[in-house]
Order: sequence, then structure tokens, then C-alpha cells
Amino acid sequence: MILKNALTFSLSLSPSQKHSSSALTGRIRHSSRGLRHFHQTSNSSATLSSCMSMEPCACPEECMFTALSHADVTFRKMEGYLRSRQLCDIILVAGDRRIPAHRLVLSSVSDYFAAMFTSDVREAKQDEVKMEGVDPDALWVLVQYAYTGRLELREDTIESLLSASCLLQLSSVVQACCSFLMKQLHPSNCLGIRSYADAQGCHDLQRAAHAYTMDHFLEVVGSQEFLLLPVEEMERLITSDDINVPDEETVVTSLLTWVRHDAPTRQHHLPLLLAHIRLPLLQPQFLADLESNALLRDSVECQRLLMEGMKYHLLPQRRPLLQSPRTHPRKATVGAMFAVGGMDATKGATSIEQYCLRRDTWRQVATMSGRRLQFGVAVLDGRLYVVGGRDGLKTLNTVECYNPHSKTWSVMPPMSTHRHGLGVAVLEGPMYAVGGHDGWSYLSTVERWDPQARQWSFVASMATPRSTVGVAVLNGKLYAVGGRDGSSCLRSVECFDPHTNRWSGCAPMAKRRGGVGVATWHGFLYAIGGHDAPASSLASRLSDCVERYDPQTDVWTTVAPMSISRDAVGVCLLGDRLYAVGGYDGQVYLNIVEAYDPQTNEWTQVNTQTQIDAMAIDIHVLFCVNVCVWY
Repeated sequence: MILKNALTFSLSLSPSQKHSSSALTGRIRHSSRGLRHFHQTSNSSATLSSCMSMEPCACPEECMFTALSHADVTFRKMEGYLRSRQLCDIILVAGDRRIPAHRLVLSSVSDYFAAMFTSDVREAKQDEVKMEGVDPDALWVLVQYAYTGRLELREDTIESLLSASCLLQLSSVVQACCSFLMKQLHPSNCLGIRSYADAQGCHDLQRAAHAYTMDHFLEVVGSQEFLLLPVEEMERLITSDDINVPDEETVVTSLLTWVRHDAPTRQHHLPLLLAHIRLPLLQPQFLADLESNALLRDSVECQRLLMEGMKYHLLPQRRPLLQSPRTHPRKATVGAMFAVGGMDATKGATSIEQYCLRRDTWRQVATMSGRRLQFGVAVLDGRLYVVGGRDGLKTLNTVECYNPHSKTWSVMPPMSTHRHGLGVAVLEGPMYAVGGHDGWSYLSTVERWDPQARQWSFVASMATPRSTVGVAVLNGKLYAVGGRDGSSCLRSVECFDPHTNRWSGCAPMAKRRGGVGVATWHGFLYAIGGHDAPASSLASRLSDCVERYDPQTDVWTTVAPMSISRDAVGVCLLGDRLYAVGGYDGQVYLNIVEAYDPQTNEWTQVNTQTQIDAMAIDIHVLFCVNVCVWY
């Protein structure tokens, strides 16, 4: 019965095969002893089912037989031949160790051996192959892996194993070793792993170790590996924009620590290395102390570099002319940009999203307590203030404050006036709420928030009522740019001096702009985007135009335009670039972000992907978005 079931399960004859059935029967009878042995070791057809598979074919009298464990059984037998040294046709010699193997097995898993044994090279005809530069123990582990598909990864052998698998082109083992090392990354070993991965050509591991080094730089500088870095690696490290440091002083201190570890042989490298320090961005007192540092004072080139940094502080009006790679801030030192609220396709957005320049990523960090449109934002004393706006029904005078450390919101004293379309900025401590609309009329009034007294008070009013006005602080003055006065969009500009409590007029822009984005960079004021007439007007046009104001000459100059026209665009300075976030192009709300480099007069598009719970989604489409920088 068992024999009949086995034959029925495994075989089916087509008409063309039936004439040979007698011969087949003879072979079956001849092997009946083996089948009886199988019956003794397996008491049910379930065992057969677990090893075999029958797939129906197009012809009902045919089927496809598959032995599911065929490869496993076959390789297990070949492993047995390896251990008993049977049927081996090659010996690998590494050091004083001789390792027998089968060419076919080695070639099936290793491109290195496949090329060796199938090409017209000398080794293809040899019975023994000398493996130079390979650890014998690692080679034996990898030969066993070729037969079993298994190996043990341990800290004490991972380096030799990775080196050998790279040579033998065992990509799966290389990947496994690299993944293992990525999990072992630590401030005490990341520099060594980065250097080792670079030497082995393991690019994913090298990138991971480099990123870890950048992220954990403050801990890495306290490691022995950091002190033992060769000068080339030290130069590579301090050149990077991606070091995660709070300020440039941290980088200088780390460099001097490295030099002092072996001053006699390293001090002469200081002119080369100091050229990669952003000396103009150091605090003046720190810079002055460096001038008298024993390691630097006798070097003419080091003193020249220090003087360059001093000049940057002593001549602030010349800074636009003193730009160089050393005036370019590292990404981690410039703070983070926050996109707050705005209007999306269906309702007012309440999310607050943070952009990290160093990682080039967005993430949602908070949610406002309620819906607000056309409000103002500012950062004061490390907290984010959300001021005024409208909730869809009425204009607001309420103020909320977000603490990023406790991740909590606080309700602050309200303004005296309800305002939407206002501009908000911080000048010398107090925060100013400028213009706007109260639901009935356009406003010229300005209120000032005193963070010490925790109260609002009125200051001098502007000469012109302004809603959807752009505001920014430059050279100790508050600028109100463009906006709408009820009848038209404005070209006019006013500036407020807090010491005299007076507004004065400035040169007008070339274009009328409501909903304009405003920011400053190195003594210049930039007006970006906007619209030139109320939306109800058939002549209303959106603008991609960018104008730059020089307060020294009281002149506006047109610079490179954005890639698209935008109204109600959020604008701020992050590092040494101006960022334009979101807005409205006349048809759709935008999630596009562009960055303007004033030194090259060029705009480039910025990543808009945000990572939330490891799932990539687009940043919200934002209209009337507010952006600010948090240090």
C-alpha cells in the first residue's frame, strides 16, 4: 500500500510513456528494498508532502515534481564530502593552513573563485591555489559558509572576515558584516570603522560611520581614536559643513586638543588646518584670546588668518565684500527653520514643521491649539510666539507661546487690538506687532510686547495703514515693507527707530507688493514675491520678483527671481541663504521650498520630504505660511 501510494504520488505516465512501463516496473521492484527502508523511517505520507510538491500541468496526465528540500539536502551532503575530504578538487593555501574544497561550490557563491576557475588563468589548472593576504581562519569560515550558508559574526573576528569576503566578492557576507558593524558604531570606534570601511571600499558602511561621526562629534573628540587621527583625516573632519556642533568655538577647541596631543610633530600643520576654521564667525573675545595662544602666536600664516577674522568683526559694513568659505557657517550652528500653520486646500493648517539644514529633512514637531490664518510669528527668548490672525469667523487678538523644551503651549496676554495680516518681529528684546486689519479697517497702529513686564503697549503709528505687510529688523531698525491700504497694494517702505519712537520713509520698491515676504542678509533687506493688486481685481498679478534694499544708499535693486510666482510666501534667513516657503501661485497652494544664495545670486530647490514615524510624506501645502529660525 505504501509502495502504491508512493508511486501514485510521485509518478504519472502519459500515453507516450506507457510502452516503457514494464521496464519501469522492473526498476521499481529492484528498488523495493530501499522503499521498505523509507517506510521504516517515515510512517506517513505527510513526511513525503513536506519534502515534495506536485504541480498540475496543462495536460491532465502530466505533473511537475519538485523536491522542496533538494538544495538543502544536496549542500548538506557536499558539506559532508568537505569534512571527509572526499571528491575535493582544489586546495586553498593561506599561511600555514591548507583548506580542501570543491571548485563548483566555491564558484557558485564567489565571483572571485568563479573568475579564477572558469577563466584561462594559471590557477584554473592548479590543484593548489595560494591565497595571499587572507586570514586563514577567516578563509576557512567563508569556505564553510559556501556549503552551509551560515556563519557567526563576532566582534573579535569581524574585521578579518569582512576583509576576506571583500576580496572573495561574497556580497551577501560583506553586507552582513557591514550591517553588524553599523550596529556597533560608538563614539570610541566610529573613526576607525570609517577609515577601515573606506579602505575596503564598503561605501554604505563608510557613509554610516561618517554620518555617525558627524552626529556625535562632541563625544568623538573625547576618544583616543580622535587624538590619534592622521593630519589628513583631521583636515577632512574639520572641513565638513555637517559637524554637529553648537558653535565654531567647539571646532577650534577640538583642533587645539588634537595638536597638543603631539605638539612637536603637529604644530607645523596648524596653518593648513586653521584655514578650515570659520574664524570670522568666532566670538570677538575668543578670537582675541587665540591671538596670544602659544601654539599660534609664532606662525605668520596663523596670525594672518586671525587678523582676517578680526577684520570681519571690526568692519561690519564691509562684510558683503569679505565673504569666503570661512564666513560660511556650518549647518548645525544656524538653528532650525519652522513652518508654522498656513492655509491648505481645505482648511487652515495647525501643524508646525521643522527643517533641519544639516540633515535636509522636515519633521512635524507641534500642533497649534486652534486654527489661525494670517497671523504673525516670532522667536523670543527661545520660545515661539503666535500672534493674532483670524480663525475663519473673527479676527483675533490672542497670543500663544510654545516652549520647545517642555513641548507645551502657554496663553499669553492678548494685544489691545484684534489684528490679522499683521507683521511681527523682535527688535532689541521687545516684540512688535505691526499693522494688519481688525475686521473693519486697515491698521497703521503698532504694539510692543515687553517680555519683562509681560504686557503690550502702543508705540508710534506708521504713516500708512498696512495689512499683509512684510516686516524685518535691520541695523537696529524695524522695517515695514509694502502691504495693502484698502485701495491698492503698496510700494512704500517705512522704518521705525525704537530710540526715537519715530517712523521715517524709505525709498519705495519698484513693484507694488501685498503678501510680500521679507528677510535680511548682511546689511541688505530683501522683498520677495507677493501680489500687485487685490485678488478681486482682474489686473491682480502674482510676483516672482525679488528686490534688495541697501540702507546705506537708500536704493532698491532687482536680483534673481524665484522659479515660480508666489503670494503670501514665508521667508527667513537660515545660515547664509534666504528660504522661500510655500505660498500660492494663483491656482494651487504650494509646498515648494527654494533657497537663495546672495553670493551667487541663484535660487535652488530644497527637499520637501518630512520623516514622521519613519514614513515619508510631503510637507503640507502652505499658503500664508509663517517661517522663523530657532537657535
